[in-house]
Amino acid sequence: MSAASRLPAWVHSGNIRRLILLALIIVPSLFAASIMYTLLPVTTGVLFNSVITALFGVLFSWISIGFWSSLAGCVIVLRKVDRFSVTAGLPDDCRLTDDFRTALLFPVYNEDTRMVAEGVRTVFASLRELGIERHFDTFLLSDSTDPEAWVREEEAWYSLVREENAYGRIFYRRRRSNLKRKSGNIADFCRRWGADYKYMIVFDADSVMAGKTLARMVQAMERRPDIGILQTPPKAFGSRSLIARVQQFANHLYGPIFAAGLHYWQLGDAQYWGHNAIIRTAPFIEFCQLPVLPGNSPLGGDIMSHDFVESALMRRAGYGVWLAYDLDGSYEQTPPTLIDELVRDRRWCQGNLQHSRLLFTRGFFPTHRALFINGIMSYGSALLWFFFLLASSAQAMAELFVVPTYFPSGPSLFPDWPQFFPRWALTLLSSTAALLFLPKIFALLIAIFRRESKHFGGVAAMTASVVGEVLVSTLLAPGRMLFHSYFVISTLLGSRSGWNTQNRSQETTWGDAIRFHWWGTLLGVVWGWLMYLANPGFFLWLSPIVLGLAVSIPLSVLTSKIRLGSGAQILRLFRTPPDTEPPKELAFLKRNIRKPLPPCPFTLTRGKGFVRAVVIPRVFSLHQTLNGRQRRNSPQKQAWLASLSSRALAHGPDSLNPKEKIAILSDPECLRTLHRKVWQLDASSARQWGIS
Repeated sequence: MSAASRLPAWVHSGNIRRLILLALIIVPSLFAASIMYTLLPVTTGVLFNSVITALFGVLFSWISIGFWSSLAGCVIVLRKVDRFSVTAGLPDDCRLTDDFRTALLFPVYNEDTRMVAEGVRTVFASLRELGIERHFDTFLLSDSTDPEAWVREEEAWYSLVREENAYGRIFYRRRRSNLKRKSGNIADFCRRWGADYKYMIVFDADSVMAGKTLARMVQAMERRPDIGILQTPPKAFGSRSLIARVQQFANHLYGPIFAAGLHYWQLGDAQYWGHNAIIRTAPFIEFCQLPVLPGNSPLGGDIMSHDFVESALMRRAGYGVWLAYDLDGSYEQTPPTLIDELVRDRRWCQGNLQHSRLLFTRGFFPTHRALFINGIMSYGSALLWFFFLLASSAQAMAELFVVPTYFPSGPSLFPDWPQFFPRWALTLLSSTAALLFLPKIFALLIAIFRRESKHFGGVAAMTASVVGEVLVSTLLAPGRMLFHSYFVISTLLGSRSGWNTQNRSQETTWGDAIRFHWWGTLLGVVWGWLMYLANPGFFLWLSPIVLGLAVSIPLSVLTSKIRLGSGAQILRLFRTPPDTEPPKELAFLKRNIRKPLPPCPFTLTRGKGFVRAVVIPRVFSLHQTLNGRQRRNSPQKQAWLASLSSRALAHGPDSLNPKEKIAILSDPECLRTLHRKVWQLDASSARQWGIS
């Protein structure tokens, strides 16, 4: 399918809007930078002052983007009229045609299997309730490298299919090689089964979508064949720790106006966020194959942040990429601790910095080049803030050693006194604060105006929650700045990130916090102490930064506490609509998560997936069936597998490492032999395998 020969109406409007946005960013930033330059002391020199001014100007531009996006979003939300909305006017019913099917893809990697399975069950039940489940096929696409997780996934899939009578509707596939991570997982699906599906909707392992939302996404794609990707704005749910509850509150209160603002400026040049989006399969397969960047990792090789690139490729092919900002029923979970958030950001930072290699790719639209820069700046801005603060601190220190020149032009009757303009300084400070905090005030006022405060605990509780969110975010910001700066520098120096499983439940221990934050704490204490001794006046301005760094260890621990998150709930703080009036999908998910698992005659817990596959006949047969045919092994590999089996029989399953367990699970003949011999062990040896 080729792109339309005539440019759609939104293209012209989008170009005009972005030119206006560019002017709104550049003009105030130049004016603010010029004021900043006049406020700096001349004693530190033109070059040093110019560097500080340039950093300030870039950062002022960066934060102003968020302000103007939120302002545009407020206008859209209040007007309730948007001629470019792709979901407005869709029929209220969820009627779909039988001409095609849509694939629901759940890529997983060593995840909480129970949570993933219940998420799939929730989506399937929501579709079945509407009577449209026959239009969708669900695929659990595993890249798991943990042998225990592998077997747990198989058991969970089979139980789900059997309990929901979903044979031929929910499928499971595990790749032997997780090449190119999630993007490779999706590409593998497209090669195998993509031709059978007109659309595919990509989920995250922790995301859930309502059946009505899925149906409306398909209807929107059917009505607009020029759309290649339709992205929904996911709402956070299921948060328990304090930091996750704060982020969930911010997501629900501020998120809608930011999403509407992004839509206003981007229109059909939006970005794809990698999940909770519907994709037109045929053009995705034809045009969105990811290139391999020349050179070595971290900036070369496979592209990690694939979603932005795929949206740029889809747009280059002539299809629109839209944000369905007004579509509800799309949910995801957030990291439960600061450390988990930063571990995720490490991977995202490397992926976004890779986009610098794609800025001048032929055929990409200017908007997507700008989105690449925006993604780079989402981490690069932290490094610029850090440099700006260091330069400002150096300037404050220099005032101790630089003797002011009162007669720069020689002998004179009147000295040239250093000048300071407090009115301009306060104006600059207030304007910067306005750019940062006005969007949050806008969101608060809109919620009150639209009588939505009851979903956030009431006007008083919602206002207190905004204050609390600002306080927590302010304290966390210096630590995030420091780590993001480190991520940028280490990536540019050649350090690559790994592919880690996201933690969704564990709290941060004091030991982990000390190992992770000790150097930031030390930097904050030393930095603050030096500034207090050298320039107490500047120390007051710097105190929010050094305080956030100095308390980063207890802050990381305390914000991860589920007990504090529950306490905030009791006080009606950080409440969100899913807390006060949970959608039926989320209520269904929560209810099923709490249900006890069916009893098993064996004492082996489901966490011991490898042992269950070896010992329990039902699990063994299921795994053998899903594992496929026996592959021909070399004599060396056969001998190695035999040695693994002998060691496991002699010393128990704990004598094998994960890689060795994966090798046994991957070889049907080896697993069959081990299964038979385990049941022939004497009572003493059998107890190591949970047989008594």
